[in-house]
Amino acid sequence: MTNKISDPAQFGRVAVVMGGSSAEREVSLDSGRNVLAALQARGVDAHGIDGIPALLDALRAGHFARVFNILHGQHGGGEDGVLQGALESLNVPYTGSGVLGSALSMDKTRSKRVWQSLGLPTPKFAALPRGADVHAAAREIGFPLIVKPACEGSSVGVTRVFEAGDLDAAVALAARYPGDLLMETLIEGDELTVAVLGREVLPSIHIVPQGAFYDYNAKYVAEDTRYLCPGLDGADEAQLRSLALAAFDALGCSGWGRVDVMRDRQGRNWLLEVNTAPGMTSHSLVPKAAAVAGIAYDELCWRVLETSLDRDQGIPGGRA
Repeated sequence: MTNKISDPAQFGRVAVVMGGSSAEREVSLDSGRNVLAALQARGVDAHGIDGIPALLDALRAGHFARVFNILHGQHGGGEDGVLQGALESLNVPYTGSGVLGSALSMDKTRSKRVWQSLGLPTPKFAALPRGADVHAAAREIGFPLIVKPACEGSSVGVTRVFEAGDLDAAVALAARYPGDLLMETLIEGDELTVAVLGREVLPSIHIVPQGAFYDYNAKYVAEDTRYLCPGLDGADEAQLRSLALAAFDALGCSGWGRVDVMRDRQGRNWLLEVNTAPGMTSHSLVPKAAAVAGIAYDELCWRVLETSLDRDQGIPGGRA
C-alpha cells in the first residue's frame, strides 16, 4: 500500500484528541501521547487536545484542519458517534468510523444483532436492561457465561461466571457503568484479534495471557502476556481475516479498527466486538500487527491519519 500523500503539510494543522471523560481516559491519554509524538516526528503539525469540549472550541475558532481521534469509550470518550456527529456538522474531516459505525460498534448488543441477522457467528447472548431477571437469562444462556456492560471497552466491568452463586457479584460490577448489560456464552478457546487499516486486513494476533483471560491488567499493565502474530496459519488465517472484514463492514465501520474474536476448541470463530478507535499504547494490538506486516509505528499513525482524507471536500469517497 502506497501513501496517499507524501507532504505532511497537506494534512494541515491536526488535533490529536485524547483523554476525555470516559472510563478509558487513562488508556486514551497513553495512546494519544504516543500518536502525537509519532506524527510530530514525521513533520505533521499536530497538537494534543484533551476531551471533546476543548476540541470543539478549538475547531469553532478555526485552529485545526482535521482530527486524529484517539479517544476511547462512550460518554465523553469520543468512540460512540457523538463526537463524529459534531465533526460532521462542522465539516471537519477525522479518522475512524463515522456516526453509524461508531455508535453501532460501541453498543455490543446491537452489533451482535446485526451480525446475527447476516448469519455471521457470534456467541449466544441476552440483552439485560436495568432491572432484568438476570438469573432467568443465565438459565437460558447456560453456564459458563460472561457478564459485561453493553457499551464499555478495555474489558471494563467484565466477569466470567461459572456458577449461579457468582452471578450477582458479576452483575453488580457491570452495573457500575452506564447503560444496559450484556450476557453471553463464554467461548472457551483462543482469543484472537484482527486489525483493519483502510481496506487492508493485518495479520491476526493470538493473545495468550498468563491469567485466566485477557482482562484490563493483562492488556495494559502485565508484561507477561504473549502475542503470537499471525495467530493462525494458511486457510484458517485467511478465513479469520475475511470474517473480520465482513464484521467490520456489517457495522458500517470505516477508516481503521480492530475486530475481536474467540476461536473455540473445534476451530470455529465467534465475533465479540469491533473497536473503532483501538488503543495505540506500548501494549496495544494494532501496532503489534502492523509491525509484523512491516509497518512501523510512525507509519501506522500516518496511514490512520490518511484515512481522514476520505472525508475531505472533493476527495473521492468523501463529501462532494
